[in-house]
Amino acid sequence: MADTPENPADLSRRSLLRRAAAAGLLVTPAAGLLSACAGSEPAKSTDTGGGTTSADNPFGVKDGSAVKVVIFNGGLGDQWAKEDKVVFNGKHPNVTVNMSSTQKIKTEEQPKMATQPSDLVMNSGADMMDISTLVNEGAIEPLDDVLAAPAWEGGGTVADTLLPGTREDGTFEGKFYVVNVAFTVWGNWYNGALFDKEGWTPPTTFDEFFALAPKIKAKGIAPYVHDAVHGYYPRWALMATIWKSAGKQAVVDIDNLKENAWKADGILPALQVWEKLVKDKLLLPGKLNHTQSQQAWLDGKAAFIQVGTWLKNEMASTIPPGFEMKLSDYWGLGASDKAPKDVFAGAGEGLVVPSKAPNKAAAKEFLRAVLSKAGSAKYAELTKSLASTKGSGDNVQDSALATANELMKNAPKDLIKTKFWDFYADLDKESQNLSEELMAGRLTAQQFVDRMQQAADKVAKDSSVKKQTRTA
Repeated sequence: MADTPENPADLSRRSLLRRAAAAGLLVTPAAGLLSACAGSEPAKSTDTGGGTTSADNPFGVKDGSAVKVVIFNGGLGDQWAKEDKVVFNGKHPNVTVNMSSTQKIKTEEQPKMATQPSDLVMNSGADMMDISTLVNEGAIEPLDDVLAAPAWEGGGTVADTLLPGTREDGTFEGKFYVVNVAFTVWGNWYNGALFDKEGWTPPTTFDEFFALAPKIKAKGIAPYVHDAVHGYYPRWALMATIWKSAGKQAVVDIDNLKENAWKADGILPALQVWEKLVKDKLLLPGKLNHTQSQQAWLDGKAAFIQVGTWLKNEMASTIPPGFEMKLSDYWGLGASDKAPKDVFAGAGEGLVVPSKAPNKAAAKEFLRAVLSKAGSAKYAELTKSLASTKGSGDNVQDSALATANELMKNAPKDLIKTKFWDFYADLDKESQNLSEELMAGRLTAQQFVDRMQQAADKVAKDSSVKKQTRTA
C-alpha cells in the first residue's frame, strides 16, 4: 500500500513504502534483532503445515489451526484486510484468523521476533522495522514459494497475477521476502474543479509551474504545500525529479554506491528547481505534517500537493463537496530530461512472515487470499487505490483512481524506483534529514548533493555494512 507517515501507504505506502520510516537502525551492533531476551528461551516454530496439500491448499494449512495477522492501520485503513479474512475463510472455514491492527509495528512486533512473533505482519508506517536488518539477520522468511503457488482463483501462479515491479520491490539479495499488497502511484495532486473554473492547465514541467504560480498566488492560494515533518515525503518528489532529469542509470548508480554517483549530470539541476520553489516562496508557510498539509490543500489553501494514491482514502472524511481530486505526473525540467515520461509507481505496504512464526503455512496461504482477484478488487473499492494484483481497479468509478490508472496506462516500461533507503538504514535517515532541510530553505541543492555523496561514501567504505546491488 502505499507508504504515509502514519502509514506511509510504504510504498512500502507507502512500501513503500517503505519509503520510509526507520529513522535509525533497528538494532545496535551489540544486540541483534534475533537475540533473545536474557533468561528467555526462543520459541520453536511449529510450521509443518499438517494439512493435506492441494491446488486449493498448497501449503498444507491444517484445519483447527490459528493464524495471527497484524495489519498496519494507517491511511488505507484496515477494512480491506478484514475482507481478505472473509476470502481466506471461504476456503478455510475451520482455520481461525486472529487479526489485529496498529500503527506501532516496530514497537509492538520487533520485541517478539526473537521469541514467538505473529505469523504475518504488515511492516509499514513511520514505526516500521528496517527491512535490510530483517533480511540480513534472517528474521523473515523467503516467500518465493508464495510466488510459485497457484493463484487463488486458478489460471496460473501468484506471480502471474502481479503488476510489474511488485516482485522486484519485494526482492532482496535474490530472494523474495516482502509481499507488497498496494500499488501506489505518486505525483502532484490538484483540484480539477478549481483548475477548470480558473482555466488553468496542469503543468508538466517546472518552467510551466513557475509560469502558472503567479496566477495562483493572485487568487490568494499558495502554489504548493508539502509534509514538512516527515522527511521521506519530500524525498519522493526529489528522487522522482532526479530520475526524470538524470535518467534511470543515475539512480541505479546511487543505489549501488557507485563512486561520485550523486555528482552525475542532471542531478544538481533536478534539485535546484526545488531550491527555487522554496526561495521564491511558493510553499504554504508552516511546519505541517502529512494530514495537516493534505487538509490545507483540501481547504483550498494550496494548489498542488505531492503524495501517493492512498490520499483519497486517508482524507475521505474531510473532502469538501465538489472537490475533484486529480493526479498528474511529477514535473520534469524539460527538453534536457533523460526520462521525462517515467512514472513513480510501485508496490508497497509490505507483508512479511517472521522466520519463527508458529504457523507459517497459514500465513502464506493468507497472502494468497490477499493477492486474490476478489481480495484486490475489494481493496481498490475500499481504498480508492490500486492493489498489486492486475485489474484491481477495473470496476471502480472514481476520478482519483481514474487519473492514476491513466498515468499507468501511458507509463513506459521503466517505473521510477529508488532502493538505497531500503538497502541502508543510515542513508535512509540522512536522506530524510537533508530532504527536510532543503525544503525548509536551510540547505542548498549543492549542499544536498555534497552531503549525500559524503554519506554514501561512508557506507561504501564501511566493511561492516553488507552491500546490496540492483541491476534494474
